[in-house]
Amino acid sequence: MLLPFLVAVISIHEFSHAFMANKLGDSTAKMSGRLTLNPLAHLDKLGTFALLFFGIGWGKPVPFNIFNLKNPRRDQALIALAGPLSNLIMAVALSFVYKFASIGFIGSALFTLISLNVILAFFNLIPVGPLDGFKVVLGILPGKLASDWLETERYGLFILIFLIATGAVEKLVYIPANFLLKAIL
Repeated sequence: MLLPFLVAVISIHEFSHAFMANKLGDSTAKMSGRLTLNPLAHLDKLGTFALLFFGIGWGKPVPFNIFNLKNPRRDQALIALAGPLSNLIMAVALSFVYKFASIGFIGSALFTLISLNVILAFFNLIPVGPLDGFKVVLGILPGKLASDWLETERYGLFILIFLIATGAVEKLVYIPANFLLKAIL
């Protein structure tokens, strides 16, 4: 039952990365057919399978060419931030609708959609490669620290698996997510 909601949330998230890259001067995502809300353009087969059977998955990463960006580190961070920010904006916007339609199936569907947006946003903001938070941090660190930070990217997947296996992801995601959900609902 969650699948249509997850597909919508992931599609908006990935579209936002493509939209921001295009706004910042790189049309790679647009030329790749990724500047669309069509879920088929954003769903990764293995990521969708993992989502269905293991409860954690991913969409296709949005391609961009760093050489087309005017300020590569800053712009890369803005592209990365666009996905989680779009999820937070959607959650806040839907919370206004929820306040007027919070009964029955519609209320339940809205609550689920709001929650998924918030959870996806905070999960993606964890500063570990390959998540968006890694590139956001890269964009705000000064030169030498950014260079050192970039060196840690190769360990990101192992760190992420460790965080998931130990339950640390739940604390990193659900504590701020619950706080925000209480504030907007």
